[in-house]
Amino acid sequence: MSIQFETKETFHVPKEKLYQGLLDLDSAQHWMQGLVRIERLDEGPVKVGSRWKETRKMMGQEATEVVKVTGLEHNQIHLYVDGSKGTSGKGEHFYTYSIKELGNSTEVTLRGEIKGMTGIAKLLSKLMAGTFRKICAKDLDGLKNYLEK
Repeated sequence: MSIQFETKETFHVPKEKLYQGLLDLDSAQHWMQGLVRIERLDEGPVKVGSRWKETRKMMGQEATEVVKVTGLEHNQIHLYVDGSKGTSGKGEHFYTYSIKELGNSTEVTLRGEIKGMTGIAKLLSKLMAGTFRKICAKDLDGLKNYLEK
């Protein structure tokens, strides 16, 4: 059984600017909620296979997860988080950003799925699905504000 959530945001920027904004890890500090640091685990431009450690402050504590790019297409970005390599110690997180042009605007839909949680973490994850969605929505709102300046 998995936990799924979705959020959407409309940006008043070209599709390519939004796509590049999502992949620009150096600018994430300007828009990502609670970001403490991002540590690249490879070099060069972000591509399929790129990995980084993302540390955020959540509920007063620092939490670090390893993020891997599993797919880059013209209209989609796929990310994977192996929870066993991060603070949570379990579960798998899948994130897909789908990008669509809407005339002079661009819409991004972020779909998240969390699998493999057990015990109390499974129960808490079900309760936290709305929280995960809100965190992702705030991130998209922060990116929107940053890119539309």
